Amino acid sequence: MTTSALGKIALGSYLSCLVFIPLWYLVLSPSLGYSIGFQALMLLPLVLPLPGLLKGKPYTHAWSGFIACLYLLSSLTAIWTSEEQRLWPFIATLLLLSWLFASSFYARQRGRELGLSLKKRK
Repeated sequence: MTTSALGKIALGSYLSCLVFIPLWYLVLSPSLGYSIGFQALMLLPLVLPLPGLLKGKPYTHAWSGFIACLYLLSSLTAIWTSEEQRLWPFIATLLLLSWLFASSFYARQRGRELGLSLKKRK
């Protein structure tokens, strides 16, 4: 897959997460037991990689995977514990996995194109 295609998939899935996760937390399943202020604070890390991802920076794509993993843990926990509403966390899981994998592969390929690889020890 080309670097450009991976970048588009990563950005598209990130933007989908940026829209869907707040929608899921605040509108579709507001009965998570947290206050609205805490839920809004939980969404703050989701916005942090936005400028770097829009610019296509490979380093931002690489570290944004850590943020995706945080939300991935939350969605997998919701799938496991919520018997009545598994659809929304399942959709979030799919979006987060596509963001995580596409960003990782994009960062690897784009970093190689720019010569940003790690130096090997001799």
